[in-house]
Amino acid sequence: VTYNTLKKIFGFDEEGTNCGKIAYPAIQAVPAFASTFPVPFKGNKDMMCLIPCAIDQDPYFRMTRDVAPKLNEYKCTTLYSKFIPGLKGPKGKMSASIGSSAIYLNDTAEEIRRKIEKEAFSGGQDTLELHRKLGANLDIDTSYQYLTFFMDDDEKLKEIGDKYSRGEMLTREVKRYYVIH
Repeated sequence: VTYNTLKKIFGFDEEGTNCGKIAYPAIQAVPAFASTFPVPFKGNKDMMCLIPCAIDQDPYFRMTRDVAPKLNEYKCTTLYSKFIPGLKGPKGKMSASIGSSAIYLNDTAEEIRRKIEKEAFSGGQDTLELHRKLGANLDIDTSYQYLTFFMDDDEKLKEIGDKYSRGEMLTREVKRYYVIH
């Protein structure tokens, strides 16, 4: 992969791009080739890799697919997943340096409860009166979005979504439901 190719794919500019940004695409591409894993695959390069990732990783694996034949490798296949939003909402970002921006695997039940109740971005309206009139915006409500990922009962999810979007259910009720279930 040449610098010019990286420039076209990622929009690097001559002066504002550091060497880490230039090297990262090649590092990101490495697990797309079976030859990267000689021990578990016992040296067998004769297989394709399936890469589960989010859509933001697409440019890296498109680049990888372009160079695979030149390296005598198979092109990888990608399986895209949906983003799980950070607790701070659609404009927030999950970050290891901001502990309250995400729920971690090692968080206790109490930490999860506190984070959801205090930190999870609400799609509800500013006042109770407005919320009862307009309902919640489910697209930006973190607790509701988490329910769409983790709730097994589609009928109950639809019921919650319908009630919440009509203003019949409050943000704290959705958060409480998420924490309990």
